[in-house]
Amino acid sequence: MNSDMVNNQPQDVDSQPKTAYEKLNALAHNIWWSWHQEVVRVFQTIDPVLWRNLGHNPIALLKQFTPEEIETRALDLVLHTRIDQAYRRMREYMRSRPLTAQQYTGVLGSKPVAYFSLEFGLHESVPIYSGGLGILAGDHIKSASGLGVPLVAVGLFYDQGYFRQHLDKDGWQREEYVDTKVEYVPLETAVDKDGNNITVQVETTNGPIYARVRKMQVGRVTLYLLDTDLPENSSEDRELTSTLYGGDKRTRIRQEIVSGIGGVRALRALGITPGVYHLNEGHNAFVTLEVIRELMEDNGLTFEDAAREVAQKTVFTTHTPVEAGHDYFSSDLINEHLAPLRQQLGLTHEQLMALGRRNPFDQNEPFCMTILGMKLAHYANAVSSLHGKVTRHMWRDLWPQTPEENIPIGHITNGVHVPSWMAWQMRVLLERHIHGWDEESIDPALWAQVYNIDSGELWETHNALKMILIDFVRTRLTSQLIRLESPHDEIERAKHVLNPNALTIGFGRRFATYKRATLLFQDIDRLARIVNDPARPVQFVFAGKAHPADEPGKRLIREISQIRKDERFADKVIFIENYDINVARHMIQGVDVWLNNPRRPQEASGTSGQKALLNGALNFSVLDGWWAEAYDGTNGFSIGNGTNHIYDVITDQRDQESLMEVLERQVIPMYYDRDKYGLPRTWVQYMKNSIATLAWRFSAHRMVADYVRFAYLPAAGGISAKMPN
Repeated sequence: MNSDMVNNQPQDVDSQPKTAYEKLNALAHNIWWSWHQEVVRVFQTIDPVLWRNLGHNPIALLKQFTPEEIETRALDLVLHTRIDQAYRRMREYMRSRPLTAQQYTGVLGSKPVAYFSLEFGLHESVPIYSGGLGILAGDHIKSASGLGVPLVAVGLFYDQGYFRQHLDKDGWQREEYVDTKVEYVPLETAVDKDGNNITVQVETTNGPIYARVRKMQVGRVTLYLLDTDLPENSSEDRELTSTLYGGDKRTRIRQEIVSGIGGVRALRALGITPGVYHLNEGHNAFVTLEVIRELMEDNGLTFEDAAREVAQKTVFTTHTPVEAGHDYFSSDLINEHLAPLRQQLGLTHEQLMALGRRNPFDQNEPFCMTILGMKLAHYANAVSSLHGKVTRHMWRDLWPQTPEENIPIGHITNGVHVPSWMAWQMRVLLERHIHGWDEESIDPALWAQVYNIDSGELWETHNALKMILIDFVRTRLTSQLIRLESPHDEIERAKHVLNPNALTIGFGRRFATYKRATLLFQDIDRLARIVNDPARPVQFVFAGKAHPADEPGKRLIREISQIRKDERFADKVIFIENYDINVARHMIQGVDVWLNNPRRPQEASGTSGQKALLNGALNFSVLDGWWAEAYDGTNGFSIGNGTNHIYDVITDQRDQESLMEVLERQVIPMYYDRDKYGLPRTWVQYMKNSIATLAWRFSAHRMVADYVRFAYLPAAGGISAKMPN
C-alpha cells in the first residue's frame, strides 16, 4: 500500500522546509489548512486584499511573491512564530494516529476503504464540486482523516469545474465556465512504485480513453483525481473532465467509466488493494464490474463467484428520492462503452443490461446505475431515516419476495465537518467555556456544556457573525450591480441594504423546483406586511444555482431576484449570485434562521441546516430529511406536521400557510421578545438547545464512525453490525 495514502510518513530531515516561504508552500499543498482557522488567518495576514481577490487560494497568493518578499513580510508582520506553529501542527497531525484509528486498522489493516465520488467539495479554491453531494463527499473524507480511518478517495479533476453564475439585468441566470489554473490547485502527479507517471486507459468499442492520475492531500487522506486532457485522446475525450455535469448522456457515461473503471485501475497501478469499496451515489457503480473483472482474471473465478465476493466488500450510498437524480443509459450507449469489459466478464449484452434493470427481462428498459449499485453491493444505505423508508419503497421491485420493511437498505444520516463550517468566533467562545472542548467530538456530554455559556455572550457572538454576513452581502450586491451597469443611486443603495437589528432568514441551495424556493412569495401582500413591520422587521437572503438545463429552476431565481424591483422588498429580499462554499459559509454563519421548505419527502437529507446550527442559527424547515429526526419542539421550528397530500398542489398550499403562520405566530414573536437588557432569552435558549442536542448527532465524525461500524468493518470481514432501517 502506498505510504502517502493514509498517514504521510515524516520526510527526510534534510528535505524539510526551512524558510517561511517553503513552510507556507507545504501548508498550502494540504487541504488541512482550510479547516484550521489559525492557518487561514496567517495566509490572510500576508495580504488581506489579495487573499480576498484570489478566492482565498493560498497557492495563488504565494505565487504573487518571491520567497524573499515573503520573508520580508513575515518579518514585518511578525508572522514567523505563527508560520512555524502552523507547520509544526500539520506535521504532528500527519505523523500522529488518533486513538480512534486503532479500532479500525485491526480489521482494515493495509487494505483501505476506497471512496468513489464524482465530485468533492473541499474549499472554494478547489472548484471540483457543484453542490450538496460534493460537499458531503468532502466532509466525509475530512472526517475520515480526523478519525484516522484508512481511506483513499477517487474522483475526476475538472479543469473548468462547475459553472460560475451571473444574473443579467432581467434576473436570468447566465453560466460561465472558466479554466482553472492547474498551477493554483494543490495537485501532484501520481507515480507508481518505480516513480513513473501513472496513466490508465479504459477501452470502448470506439477505442480507448486515457486518463492521467493526479493526487491531492486532504489531511491524512489522499484524493486521486483522473484527468482526460491528454494528447492521446480525441478532442471529445479531452473535454470529458473539463466541466462537472456538463454535456449529454454520452458525456456522462464516458465520465462514469473513467471515474469507475479507470479509478479502480489507477488504484491498482498505485499498488493499492482496497478492502472496501464505497460508492457515493450511482455515478460510480461501474467500479463493481471492474473489480469483478480483476477477481476473475487474478483468481480464475466465475462471474457469479466474483460478483458475490465484490458485493460483500461494497458499500453503496444513494442520495436522492427524486427519479431525475438517477442515471439511466440506453442499450446502445451501454454496448458502445461496456462491450470490451462485458466480453472479459463473459456476459452477453442482455445479461449485462439485466444488471441495471428492475425487470431483467424487459428489453425496452434502460440501464440504471443505481440499480447496478444496489444489485452488486451487500451494504446499501440511504442518508436519513425517512429517506431510508422512501428508498426501500422506491426500489422494492428489486426484492419482490421481501416485505418492504425488510428490504436490505438501511440508513446513515448525513453529517457535516464541524471544523470546516463553524465560525472561528463561535469556536473561540466554546473553547473559553467548555472544559476539554474538541470541535470534532461526538460526545453529547461535552456539547451539553453549551448550556454553561452566558446567554448574553452567545448572543453577542452571533450578532458579530451577522454583521459580517451583512457586510458581505452589501459588498457582493454592490459588485453585482456595478457589473450590470445599474444606476448610480441603486448601486449606492446596495451599500446599505439589510438592517443589522432585523430578523434575518437565509435560504441557500440548489434551485430545483421541488425545493420550492418561492413558496414564501405565494401571498405577496401578506409577506410585504411582515417584512415592513416597523417594530418587528424581517429580511431574507437567497442564494443558489439552477442546473444549466433546468429552465423552471432558472425562473424561480428570476422571480426572487426581480422582487427587489418592488419597493416593498427592495432592501429586504436579496439574491446573491454565484452560490459556492464561500457564500454558503457566510450565510450559514450569519443568519438568524435557516429556511428549508422542500416538498416532503423529496429531501433525502440536507446538510446546510446542520452547518447553520453550529453557528447558532435556528432551523425553520419542513419535517423532511435530517430535520424529521432532529426537531423536538425546542430546538427550532417546523413547517407542516410531517404529512403530505397525494396532490402536490394541496401539499404546497398547506405548507405555505403553515410557513406563514409559524413565521408570524412563533418565529417573529420569539425573536423580538426581549428582556430589559435587549436579550431574547427564549430565542437564545433555543439556540443552546439546538447546538447541544444536534451538533454532535449531525457531525461528519458521527456519520463516518457509523459507516465504519455498520458498513466498513462488516464489509472488511470484521464484526457485523446491522445498519439501522
